[in-house]
Amino acid sequence: MFVTTDQRTSGAPSSLTLPLRTAWLVLVVVFLADLMDLVDSSIANLAGPSIRADLGGRQVTVQWVLSAYTAAFALGLVTSGRLGDLLGRRRLFLLGMTGFTLTSLACGLAPDAVFLIVARTLQGLFGSVMIPQGLALMKVVFPPQHLRRALMPIGPLMGVATVAGPVLAGWLLHLDLFGSQWRAIFLINVPIGVLAAALAWRVLPRRGGEDPSARLDLTGVGLLTAASALLIVPLIQGRELGWPAWTYVMMGAAVAVFALFVVSERRSGHPVITPSLFRKRSFVVGLAVVAGFYASLSAFVLVINLLLQTGLGWDPLRTGLALIPWALGTAVAVLLSGAVLAEKLGRASLHLGLGIAVVGLLGLWWSTAHWGADVTVAKLAPALLLTGFGSGLVFVPLVDFILGDATTEEVGTGAGLLNAVQQFAGALGVAALGTVFFTKAGHSSFAAAELVFGITAGLNVLTLLLVGLLPRHAQQTHG
Repeated sequence: MFVTTDQRTSGAPSSLTLPLRTAWLVLVVVFLADLMDLVDSSIANLAGPSIRADLGGRQVTVQWVLSAYTAAFALGLVTSGRLGDLLGRRRLFLLGMTGFTLTSLACGLAPDAVFLIVARTLQGLFGSVMIPQGLALMKVVFPPQHLRRALMPIGPLMGVATVAGPVLAGWLLHLDLFGSQWRAIFLINVPIGVLAAALAWRVLPRRGGEDPSARLDLTGVGLLTAASALLIVPLIQGRELGWPAWTYVMMGAAVAVFALFVVSERRSGHPVITPSLFRKRSFVVGLAVVAGFYASLSAFVLVINLLLQTGLGWDPLRTGLALIPWALGTAVAVLLSGAVLAEKLGRASLHLGLGIAVVGLLGLWWSTAHWGADVTVAKLAPALLLTGFGSGLVFVPLVDFILGDATTEEVGTGAGLLNAVQQFAGALGVAALGTVFFTKAGHSSFAAAELVFGITAGLNVLTLLLVGLLPRHAQQTHG
């Protein structure tokens, strides 16, 4: 059996045909890449104290060790998605995977904090090159009737990986393999990266719907990168530094540079972001839904970890284990959504998922307010399960709506923009609601968590209302 997908660009071949078995191996490669990125973006946060104890440096230096990856990753996403359209998705995926693996090795061997910050920055940039190509390649090698089934295992595994990251970090720090201390959390990427790169070399298609007639608008790239940097740097650093005046100046400048970018895109013959994407209601509204959803989700993950570790004094390993009901709920819901609900219910599955997430967050608010310091894993488990289940119902249909009717010319840029919005929304959610938590936590960590759980529930309600602007069902391109 073969997979055939039409190419929608004039310069691309008329069809791409792969053995179905090879297409599923492409899925394995994409999953390994996403797994490395997801684990790496979460695992390092728990190692901050160990890194500082070993390498020294001020607190802000250590903060940059932790945030350099996120900043660089977010900065490179949209441009990298466009470069994949122009230069070849296979080529850029292999470049990103190889670079990510080598910079992980560099992180693990770093002799000082400055070297580690530079290595983490490069690691984030290579990650941003790699990740957008993966989803774009899947869109090319899987037609709609197989794509949703292909996405089904990724959601549950990513839900598990989200929680497994901190658990793995705690375990590796506890084992201190060969005296490696914190270095093992980076070195573990090396064998995974070598395996993934070797498999990618064998199975990724040499053509992935690229448009050889396209060109890169360097002015647009420069403006977008500058605007992104002006926004993401204060979002990451502001809370740690107490929001000094320069953070507000940079965010104001980001708005102005983004406006210049929009003007430049309208005049460009080869825009960085494919203009036709913004004529698709499902794409535009879908990105707004992504922004609200991921801002809430990121704030929830931050605050539940802070509550369990600072409020209750649990260590990272116990905290990760306590979040298993949330990961389990996410995994089951994504599987159910991918198999049945997303296709049957359309946007109603988003309403259902966000509604259940709101109930779960209100359950966490009530549990924290009612039991306080006497709360246990068992008492939190029902609300965590509901929160995870509701969130899990959202992932698959969101991808359907945002990229479901994207052509092969649009999908690389669309995937990069989707990831970029996730990163920026997550950073904004953490910055804003993290500030709310720390301001209130001076009096009580439990009262602070209650407030944030209530706010995130309200943000999900607003996002739920926004879903009503989407079409009832996602459109799909047909091969």
